[in-house]
Amino acid sequence: MKIGLISDTHDNLEKIKKAVKLFNSKKVELVLHAGDFVAPFTINYLDRLNCQYLGVFGNNDGEKQGLTKKSGGKIKEGPIELALGNLKIALVHDINTLASGDFDIVVFGHSHKKELKKEGKTLFVNPGECGGWLTGKSTVAILDTDKLSVKFFNI
Repeated sequence: MKIGLISDTHDNLEKIKKAVKLFNSKKVELVLHAGDFVAPFTINYLDRLNCQYLGVFGNNDGEKQGLTKKSGGKIKEGPIELALGNLKIALVHDINTLASGDFDIVVFGHSHKKELKKEGKTLFVNPGECGGWLTGKSTVAILDTDKLSVKFFNI
């Protein structure tokens, strides 16, 4: 399964559009957003995905009620724990808020820096910041759950 990973979009509509276009062209089957959408109007662009998405709130998501309503409940307080096949996945905004857990994959954001590391059996992935406001670099990632591999994309 291919899963699109995105975080820290911070209302950058042009970058969100590019991310959606990339995910659709790569035929991802699910998108996980690790928080900091900011405003509910960004959901209009995520709704153009050809697959489902799930997201967690970040520290800059002040309009939580609006984001929840606009997304139809697809955005929630984190962490979200998912079971996909034999894999246990955690989705969280700030990795430091994740209590210990036995996960195969942890997807996170907040630092605005792309990151990929393995500790024990757990693969940790930060797709970087899609918005590009802080670093000037806009990145997303695609996780292949069959190969347990991650590819980063500049958008």
